[in-house]
This record gives sequence, C-alpha cells and structure tokens, in this order.
Amino acid sequence: MKVAIFSFAHMHAYSYAAILSRRKDIELAFVADENEERGSSAAEKYGARFVPDYQAVLNQPDVEAVVICSENARHAEMVVAAAEAGKHVLCEKPIATSMEDGRRMVAACNEASVKFQIAFPIRFSTPVQRVKHQVDQGKLGQLMAINGTNRGQNPGGWFVDPALSGGGAVLDHTVHVIDIMRWYTGSEVREVYAEVGTRFSARSVDDCGLLTMSFENGVIAAHDPSWSRPKTFPTWGDVTLRLIGTAGALTVDALAQNLVRYDDEAGTVKHIMWGDDPDEQMLNSFIESIYNDAAPLVTGEDGLKATEVALAAYESARTGRPVKLPLS
Repeated sequence: MKVAIFSFAHMHAYSYAAILSRRKDIELAFVADENEERGSSAAEKYGARFVPDYQAVLNQPDVEAVVICSENARHAEMVVAAAEAGKHVLCEKPIATSMEDGRRMVAACNEASVKFQIAFPIRFSTPVQRVKHQVDQGKLGQLMAINGTNRGQNPGGWFVDPALSGGGAVLDHTVHVIDIMRWYTGSEVREVYAEVGTRFSARSVDDCGLLTMSFENGVIAAHDPSWSRPKTFPTWGDVTLRLIGTAGALTVDALAQNLVRYDDEAGTVKHIMWGDDPDEQMLNSFIESIYNDAAPLVTGEDGLKATEVALAAYESARTGRPVKLPLS
C-alpha cells in the first residue's frame, strides 16, 4: 500500500514516518510540505519523494491513504481534498479549530466512503486498553468520577499562534483525555465549566486550565491540560486517569513504561521509554482498517466530540458560566 504524509509541521509526523517506513507492506511514497527545507529533508530521511504541493499527490491513483500532520488550521482543507480524491485519511488531533470545519470533514469522508481516523494514540496504549477491559467487565462497579491530566511542556512555534493552532494548552491537551473518558464511560459530556489562563509564559495563548464536566450518565470528571512542565522536566508530559467506581478505584498512567536515566555528562535526567509504542499500534490499526474494510477504532466523530469539549471550555472561561453540550 502506498501512503503519503502531508506536512511535517507537527512533530508526530516523524514518528509516523518511521513506523510506516518499517512496515514491509507499506511504501511511504510521498512527503508533501509547503516548507521545502523541512519536507525535502524528511523525504530524504524516510526514502520518499518530496513534492511542495499536496494537491499533486491527490492525482496519484496508486496512493491509497494520507497522514495529515499540518498545523491545526489546515486540517480541514487537506482532509476534505483527500476525501474528494478517494484517499483514506489519518489526521493529527485536534480534528479542526471549529465545529463547522470538523463537521465538514466528517461529512466529506462519509460521502466519499473513505476511512477517517483521528490520531488519538492514547486509545492504543496497552495500560489504557487494559483498564478499558476492566471497566467493561464491571471490575470497578458503576463509574462515578474520573480525574485526568495531560500536563506537558509548551511546544512553542505555531502551537502558540492562534491563527494556526486555534488555541493553546486547553485545545492541545484536552482532546486526548476527553476521548478516553468518553470511551471508558460510553457516554457524552453534557456540561463543561472551565478556568483558563496564561501563567507559565508570556505567550498570547492559554497555557493552563482546569475543566470540570458532567456526563449524560451521571459521571463527574475533572481534567488538567496545562503546559506546566519546565524545560528541565524528565519527560515532555503525562497522560493519567484516576477512576472511581462503586466497587473500587484505579489509576492508570499511559506513559509509565520507562526507565529514568541520570546523565552526569549532560547534566540531565530523562525518561527513556521501553514499553509498547501507542503511535505504532495506532498506525497499524489504521492500516488494518483499510485492509479489512472496517471502521477505525477512533473515528472522525470521536475527534469532533473531543474537540467540542475543548471549545466549550473556552466558551465557559470567556463567560464565566457552565456551557451545555452539544454546541449549536
């Protein structure tokens, strides 16, 4: 199967390219990037052909799927164009910077009958999936409350440019955890209250926040999506969830499979991951959904629902009031 990557603006593109290049049944055929230096360098590294305009790839009939890793504000145009060209799509999160764009993307993929998956690798984390199994088996009884975190470092660059990112930490780091909460509860968020601010830098976007939510099935939840980690922190961030049920409580750390390395020469302490790679499991699942003509584990609708909660959080912070979902 021939696959193309549209843009290396997002750092995850390098992980995805390496994974695709390792599969013997996949050819990473094209890298399309308007940044010629970045794109041509990536294409050379991963053995692909570089083109500056992604539209040129859409005219290639033997390219079956595209992986989109552009700035958030460009997701919609690329996904819609890929769908109209009959290409299956894996798109980096968040799905879009507005509900209007997200709905348009989902509709285009549905109309073209192409697979549309959002890049939520945490769903594919082995410990996160084990907890899902325990929840489904009733080991915790009835879920009552969930507390989540996705605290990371400020990525800088286009992530702090609202015109390209659509928001700061709340948009960037809410969608992963909300997706897991929806998956665990089997329910939708019905109301969001949020405090959002800029406390750790002088940037023009939010770098911290706290969301409190209620789900339609009665579960209450809280989430910290802050870019609160300093540059010297041993890892970029975390993804944790604490689940409280009527029969027990459980904590899961999606990224705990690591060693701690103390490097005297570099003067650093780093977490070195040794466990399962959620990115690889996610890419493999996407490819298998195409081979088997099956629905992806994470759909465009899932991406839309997660983004809706983040956008509701911004609205709540702006008004100082809880916001009911769905958004109009």
